[in-house]
Amino acid sequence: MVFFSLSTGSADVRLVNGASPCEGTVEIHYKGEWGAVRSIIWDLDDATVVCRQLGCGSAISAPGGSHFGPGSGSVLLGLVSCRGSESALRHCRTTEVKHYAPSHKSDAGVICSGVRLVGGSNLCSGRVEVQHGETWGSVCDSDFDWQDAEVVCRQLGCGIPSQMLKGGHFGKGGGQVWTEEFQCQGNESQVFSCPKSSTKSQNCPLENNVGLVCFGYTEFRLVNGSDSCSGRVELQWLFKDWGTVCDLYWDLRDATVLCQQLGCIPSSSVPSSVTPDQHSLRLVGGGSDCAGRLEVYHNGSWGTVCDDSWDLADSQVVCRQLQCGTTLSAPVPASFSQGTGPIWLDEVGCLGNESSLWECPSAGWGQHDCGHKEDVGVVCSEFKELRLAEGCSGQLEVFYNGTWGNVCSNSMSEDTVSLICQELNCGKSGHFIDSAPRRDSAPYWLDEFKCRPHDSTLWHCPSSAWNHTQCTDSKVALITCSGKDSLFHLSEGRQGLDVCVYEGEGEGEGDHD
Repeated sequence: MVFFSLSTGSADVRLVNGASPCEGTVEIHYKGEWGAVRSIIWDLDDATVVCRQLGCGSAISAPGGSHFGPGSGSVLLGLVSCRGSESALRHCRTTEVKHYAPSHKSDAGVICSGVRLVGGSNLCSGRVEVQHGETWGSVCDSDFDWQDAEVVCRQLGCGIPSQMLKGGHFGKGGGQVWTEEFQCQGNESQVFSCPKSSTKSQNCPLENNVGLVCFGYTEFRLVNGSDSCSGRVELQWLFKDWGTVCDLYWDLRDATVLCQQLGCIPSSSVPSSVTPDQHSLRLVGGGSDCAGRLEVYHNGSWGTVCDDSWDLADSQVVCRQLQCGTTLSAPVPASFSQGTGPIWLDEVGCLGNESSLWECPSAGWGQHDCGHKEDVGVVCSEFKELRLAEGCSGQLEVFYNGTWGNVCSNSMSEDTVSLICQELNCGKSGHFIDSAPRRDSAPYWLDEFKCRPHDSTLWHCPSSAWNHTQCTDSKVALITCSGKDSLFHLSEGRQGLDVCVYEGEGEGEGDHD
C-alpha cells in the first residue's frame, strides 16, 4: 500500500448520481480527470472521511456495487483504507492511482447524514445545522428537545447528549433558521426518520439557534462479578473501546444510579451505612429488555403490576422510561406468564406524557384486589427479533416495530452471515445462497447490513436506517448456516441479545428445552 496525493481542498472528491450533494457514487480528481473508486474493501470509515471532507456531516452508509449507478470516466482507485479520523481522502492509505479495468460494477458510494455540529471544540459539539439540498441552516432552540438531541448525537456517532445549549451559544452562524420542527421519539437512527411539522417559530432569529454537546461514553457494564449485576465498572467510548472507572470519589449514590440504568436492584456493596429504597422497573419473560411482564422494584423486592385500568397510555410511559421507544400494544393479562411475589401497583392511571411510572396516579404501593393471573405485560417498538425462516437456513427476517419484515442482501458480507449463524446457535459459519422473493406485503426493514470483524452482536453492525432501503423484490437475503436445522429466534433489547429455541428438527433427537 502507498499514499496517493491529490490536489488540495474538497474539489478533489465529489459524489454523483445521488438525490443530494451528500450522497452518491464517489469520484476523485487526478491529473485533470474524474474517475471512480472500487468498493472492494470500502467501508464506513472510508465514507466518514468523504462526508467530512465535503462538509456533509457524518456517514450513515457506505454502499458498494455501484449502488448509485456507475461513475464517469475511468476507475482510478483500486483500494482505500481510512482510519476514519482523516480530514480528507487523500490522507488515507490506498493503492496507486492509475487506470483500472473499465468495468464500473463495483464503484464505491456514500450516504452522509446531512446533520453536523459547528463551532464547537470537536466534531461532537457545536451549533446544530441541518442540510436541505445544497444549503445548511441552523435549528431554532424553541423547536428542539432532548429526544431530538439523542437522535443527533447517535446519528453523528457521538454517543449521547450531555448538554443542550440555547441562545446561540456557539455563535449565530450564517444561512437561515429552518422553519420545520423535528418531533423525534429519541430512538430513531437519524433525524430524517423523525416526524416533522411546520415550526411555531416562523421568525426565529439566527441568534436563537440551538447548540449541542454530545457525551462519548455510550454503554456501561459490570464484569468479573458473580452475575450481570455485580463486578468491575467499565464504560464504552463511542461504541468502540471499553475502559475502567477510577474509584476516587465513587460512592453509593453513583453505584445506585448505575444499578438503575442496568436494570439491577440498588447496590449495597460500596461503603455506606444506609442503602436507599429506590424504585426501578423491568420487563421479563419476553426474551428482551423491551418486551415482557412488567415488574417494579419497591421496598427491597421485585413485584408485579395489576391490569385493572391499564391501557396504552400506561404502556407508553413504561417504554419511554426503559428507553425502548413507543408502545406497540397492551398484551392480555399474564401473556408473558404469571409473576411471583408481591403485587405492588394497581389502578395505574397515566396520561401518557409522564417521564416515569412513579409520576402516575395509582391505588398506592401494595394496595390491590388482584391475583397474578392479572399481571400486566408490555411490548415496545424497540423489541427486535431475527430469524431464518426455515430453521438454520432460508430467508432472513427481522421483527421490528411490531411487524416481521425483509432483510435486503445488498452489501451483506461473510462476516455478517457468520455472526447471524453464531448468534442463532446455527454453527460458526454460513454462506450466502442467493436472493429470494420478498415476503408478500412485508416491509423492507433493513438494507446495507454489513458486520465488521470486531462487532460482537448483530445490532452493533452498520446498516441503513430502519425502513430506508434501496431493495428490490429479488434482493431479499437468503442464507444457510453450517449448524443443525433448528428454528431459533434472536431477540434484542437495550442491553443485549437473548436466544430462544422455539422448535426444531435436526441431527439430534428429542425436544429442545
